[in-house]
Amino acid sequence: MITIEEFKERFNEIKNLGWIRTHRAGTTGIGKTLEDLLGIDENNIQGPDFGQYELKSMRKNANSMLTLITKSPDEPAGANTQLRLNYGYSSSAYDNDEKVLHSTLSATRFTPIANTGHSLKVSCTEERINIINENYEVVASWLIDNLKAVMDRKLSDQFVFVRASSRGTGVNEEFLYEEAYLLDGFNSQSIIDLINEGQIFVDLRIGQYHSGPNRGKTHDHGTGFRIFERSHYLIFNIRRIA
Repeated sequence: MITIEEFKERFNEIKNLGWIRTHRAGTTGIGKTLEDLLGIDENNIQGPDFGQYELKSMRKNANSMLTLITKSPDEPAGANTQLRLNYGYSSSAYDNDEKVLHSTLSATRFTPIANTGHSLKVSCTEERINIINENYEVVASWLIDNLKAVMDRKLSDQFVFVRASSRGTGVNEEFLYEEAYLLDGFNSQSIIDLINEGQIFVDLRIGQYHSGPNRGKTHDHGTGFRIFERSHYLIFNIRRIA
């Protein structure tokens, strides 16, 4: 199977089979079952699954989240340290009084920060994605052009994305493969739209070093932009093919 037309033909045959019992228990069962039905050999080599395309499959009701990219704020200088010191809280994971800041932020509501009296949310302009405090003051920002550049590099793969309903669990789980899309090129504007809609979150994971010369200083564990797995395909240019 090399071309999209060949994929469409086989996928429509699979759709007509109705509910199909998983070929493997667990989270990877949906992909393994589809690959078997399409005649794609399983391998661990990074690269296209058929022709020039990677194949991804997803349960429609999946509640897990994916990290799109991790990137510290661009502004102001030392933003992570300022966020940690001004809005963080003490943690029993450390044996000092230095603060940490772990919180998942949305553009649709303020998120209270534990035991601090503060709350934070995300806000977008044409040029920046901001973190604002309860007084609507901007406390950290990413330049949208910088985020686009990082995402373009990481999310430029071309692939076919399949969505399926699922029922049952474990070895008795069944899939109903229903929709297939060609995802051809990352759509940077969709990131802004999905943030504003509350479908992409900013996950602050700002801690401190446990030991060594940097003990007590800021340690960014990967401030990330995260999305629900079921919505991942929405960040691309989408064309439904089956």
